[in-house]
Amino acid sequence: MAPKPLANVLDITPYVPGLAAESGYKLSSNENPLGYSPVVREALAQSLDHMELYPDGGANKLRAAIADRYGLNADRIICGAGSDEIFQMLGHAYLQPGDEIIQTQFGFLVYQLVAKQCGATTISVPDIDMTANIDGIIEAVTERTKIVFLANPNNPTGTYVSFDEVKRLHEALPSDVLLVLDAAYAEYVKKNDYGSGMELAGSADNVLMTRTFSKIHGLAALRLGWAYGAASIIDALNRVRGPFNVGSLSQIAGIAALEDKAFEEKSAEFNQRELARVSEAIGSTGLTVYPSVANFVLVEFFPEGQYTAANANAVLRENGLIVRDVTSYGLPNCLRMSIGVKEANDQLISVLTTFMSGR
Repeated sequence: MAPKPLANVLDITPYVPGLAAESGYKLSSNENPLGYSPVVREALAQSLDHMELYPDGGANKLRAAIADRYGLNADRIICGAGSDEIFQMLGHAYLQPGDEIIQTQFGFLVYQLVAKQCGATTISVPDIDMTANIDGIIEAVTERTKIVFLANPNNPTGTYVSFDEVKRLHEALPSDVLLVLDAAYAEYVKKNDYGSGMELAGSADNVLMTRTFSKIHGLAALRLGWAYGAASIIDALNRVRGPFNVGSLSQIAGIAALEDKAFEEKSAEFNQRELARVSEAIGSTGLTVYPSVANFVLVEFFPEGQYTAANANAVLRENGLIVRDVTSYGLPNCLRMSIGVKEANDQLISVLTTFMSGR
């Protein structure tokens, strides 16, 4: 008889990343179309002599660089192999069978994967117009609630809630419920009423803000993320963190990326310009394009007939454009499309315009 995994493990549907493109353009993983900073490239090139050495287990220099960049306390920062690993740490530290987590209807799939791994239950609160329903989240809290996950902006919808709404949510939560603010796309948001949650994580005992280097910094291949919160939360996460969970090259790249503010600004400006252009052009075809503040758009097609998401996806792939099927999020009529280089965006607009021309 073979070893038998836990029942809750066998109940897990593994996360499926965006498809890669053998040729053409990959617009399925929200990657930075401008690549990554030349400052990072130079720093990595100078750091290849001692691969035999273990990394700094505490990522001390990287945490100090993050603290210096954002005016934070380095002792209240933890680094991980992407923010995904930090979510895993949260599960190990705070969840057990019978517990509940709350997320939005179309929240990032990794949240519920973490819950299932720990035997906890996921409560998904229906969105309003593809946007987090704060009142609904507050009403869903029970004695079993341990963590509320709020991706802001949210993936795959691209929508956000104001910082006032985030504060209202926090004020309504019991003090023993952890509010996790996933701000992976924060650097792209150019709205005056938006806040990543950094301020709240610095002042509250039950808030953790997570960030990533995978998006605007273009370091997805190196798997690097970080979180900021109360000392008690960071202490708990460090107790379940692997001893050398962030590699040396990732730490070096992260420090260098933080130094190159010009690349970050260039990436944000490019995205803002192309996001507006792509959204307007696709919307003019008769398709529904949900307003996004991130580096992707969610496009809704027709549920039946010729102009379905499945048919559009097939046509896009035939033309070398790989986008994200979001059926696994409960959005079978939608496709998520990353903002790519200008040539990719031009082709995306052209193919979808031709696809919809028969209406």
